[in-house]
Amino acid sequence: MNRYVQWLRNNVFSGPVDCFITLSLGLFLWWAMGPLLDWLVIDAVFSGTSNEQCNPDAACWIFIREFLPQFIFGFYPEDERWRVSLAAATAILLLLIFFLINRYFPKNHSIRIAFPWVVLIAYPTISITLLYGSFLGVNIFGLNIVETHQWGGLFLTLIIAVSGIVGAFPLGIALALGRQSELPVIRAFCRIFIEVWRGVPLITVLFMASVMLPLFLPNNIDINKLVRALLCIMLFSSAYLAEVIRGGLQSLPSGQQEAASALGLSYWQQMRYIILPQALQQVIPGIVNTFIGLFKDTTLVLIIGLFDFLGIVQAAASNAQWLGHAIEGYIFAAMVFWCFCFLMSRYSLHLENKNRIQL
Repeated sequence: MNRYVQWLRNNVFSGPVDCFITLSLGLFLWWAMGPLLDWLVIDAVFSGTSNEQCNPDAACWIFIREFLPQFIFGFYPEDERWRVSLAAATAILLLLIFFLINRYFPKNHSIRIAFPWVVLIAYPTISITLLYGSFLGVNIFGLNIVETHQWGGLFLTLIIAVSGIVGAFPLGIALALGRQSELPVIRAFCRIFIEVWRGVPLITVLFMASVMLPLFLPNNIDINKLVRALLCIMLFSSAYLAEVIRGGLQSLPSGQQEAASALGLSYWQQMRYIILPQALQQVIPGIVNTFIGLFKDTTLVLIIGLFDFLGIVQAAASNAQWLGHAIEGYIFAAMVFWCFCFLMSRYSLHLENKNRIQL
């Protein structure tokens, strides 16, 4: 008990100003939490099948339950949604295997080195075949084609976010290394690329890719709208990620690379075994912060006609039979986004603590 009293005295009641702020916030919470809990939980309606059963003065969580499949799958055909579930279950299984391999196999083990590369090659092929129905025009399993304009909801948000993260990370590393290159042409190209993409809002990039890019393409060439959005998000995020990684590279003392050169290692060997592992460990918080920002920026694809998770929530709230329940939808969307971002931040903290223990 004395420890908690000491913590309160040091952190929230350490002076007159801190006491005033603490008491003011406490009174505000006491005033606001009662009506908020009444609206969210106590007077809220959880069971029912129609809008008529809702309480107009409280939250109606029937709305969330009725539209939950649409929030997850979007406009994906109901009889084909097992394909989305199978792709998600495969991804979760591969993640579990990845964590188990990292836990029980040494760093230099061939399985631990080869498994990520096998997953990066095999899983996109399997998932695209399941979700779309074919891969590069080849229908291997005889599945029905589901066009990307029918994709939506949470699963589309995860596709855009994961594809953007996986694509932006290696490109960001290449740009960071290129900006520090001794070759003037490569250094200038990377610098211009980074500054241009960082100086343009993502919403403008998406709009240009959706509306303007098709005008410059030949009539017989049509790039899928989702593919265009994915490429834009990858390139946009890689520019920000490159600056984060460049900060990690500059934080290392020059003696690291000089010592590696003295050992006879080539440039790429130095980067792979010595420089990049240390630089990436230094900037884990910045990298995860960029990934979290990318995950939240996926909501901008609504402006080009892709109904991501937030877009589906807005579409459901405009349903004539369920008008007046947009707040419940936005609260649910906020909680889902918060859960994913919180998990990413906690995993980032786990990596930081793990690296600190190893050092």
